[in-house]
Amino acid sequence: MKTEIQKCLDGEIFNTSDPEIQDMIKRARDITKEYNYLASTDTIKKKALLTELFGSIGKTVSIDTPFYCDYGRHITIGDNVIININCTFVDCNRIDIGNNVLIASNVQIYTATHPVETNERLIENWTEADRAPFFRTYALPVKIEDNVWIGGGVIILPGVTIGKNSVIGAGSVVTRSIPGNSVAFGNPCKVIRENNPTV
Repeated sequence: MKTEIQKCLDGEIFNTSDPEIQDMIKRARDITKEYNYLASTDTIKKKALLTELFGSIGKTVSIDTPFYCDYGRHITIGDNVIININCTFVDCNRIDIGNNVLIASNVQIYTATHPVETNERLIENWTEADRAPFFRTYALPVKIEDNVWIGGGVIILPGVTIGKNSVIGAGSVVTRSIPGNSVAFGNPCKVIRENNPTV
């Protein structure tokens, strides 16, 4: 029988109130709280906390504060990555970030979502005794490939892949995957032109 964590990684409806999931969330909250209050110069402690928080983290990674995430361990980060201030990563499913990636301030990455149809989203005759939320949740992975630049205030929705060498303009809402070597922006985010593919 699948655990609730396995269900969320498989893109299935899962119980967000599951004790193991709640433990993961508490752990991530505790680590990020400590991280967010560290001095910017305390690079040794910061690296230790990020190594504890994430599934994996590469070399030369800078994450400015404040930074927020849900589980932490579902996030993997490659080499040479900058994540600027006030970013939020809802990593119920995997968030994979490649090498040489720039993520500007106030970027939000969401893997969690809910059924659109009301009768599928809400649990009929729900009570607090059910030990589950009154709503259904599932999650889809997000992937950001190598050499991507994501502008300030971008929102990336569940299931999106942003292809290698692409640039996402500030304020975009990325509802669908963006192919490699693209410059894209808008709400919804659309490819505007090809980016230089020589890198």
